[in-house]
Amino acid sequence: MMVLIKLLLAHLVGDFLLQPKSWVYDKELFKAKSFKLYVHIVIHGLLVLLVFWDLQYWFLALSITVVHGIIDAIKLYAQRDSNRPLWFLIDQGLHLLSIFGLWVVFFEPEINLHAVLENPNVWIYFVAILFITVVSGIVMKELMSSWSSGLYDDDEESLNNAGKYIGMLERIFVFIFVITGNWEGIGFLLAAKSVFRFGDLKESKDRKLTEYILIGTLLSFGIAIATGMIVLNLIRY
Repeated sequence: MMVLIKLLLAHLVGDFLLQPKSWVYDKELFKAKSFKLYVHIVIHGLLVLLVFWDLQYWFLALSITVVHGIIDAIKLYAQRDSNRPLWFLIDQGLHLLSIFGLWVVFFEPEINLHAVLENPNVWIYFVAILFITVVSGIVMKELMSSWSSGLYDDDEESLNNAGKYIGMLERIFVFIFVITGNWEGIGFLLAAKSVFRFGDLKESKDRKLTEYILIGTLLSFGIAIATGMIVLNLIRY
């Protein structure tokens, strides 16, 4: 496992710490003709040798370099301004999958996938996370649909799907706080959201908007807390 952690460290340092914004801009502008692209992928290979401090891993470092370069090239030619966030996630996901795959190929770790899948806690957590992210968002939308239609009478629009993802994140945080026993974190999260929302509510002077936000927040937190408590009780048996 320590080997995998070292490979992940090398990736994070190479992709985030040692890659200035000017390099990213240069790569996006010139793509495969960018000299910074090749410097970037070579750095990844050198970092692998650095974290292991052993030249016998040269072929692993070379493999990391080549695979990383291929993934970056695919991203550069497929990415557009409209899908930049999506391709950032795809790019990082592919990098992590490639690192995991090369770790398995080179070091042949003993991974008992069957035991993981047979563990009921894995399935409990999977169902809970799916529920508090996607499912509960749809449930809340349907429950509050009769109120949301009358919130605004003007043409102003909010960020696309912003409320959906804010709700997902807050329920994930509350769920984590519950299952780890850090109940005070829920109070901190609620206070932080109240501070961010205070200006909007003060400026809007809209009672309907205030009530809608309060109901949505309490409903979202309630779903996450209830889910977390159910999961805690299930994994105890």
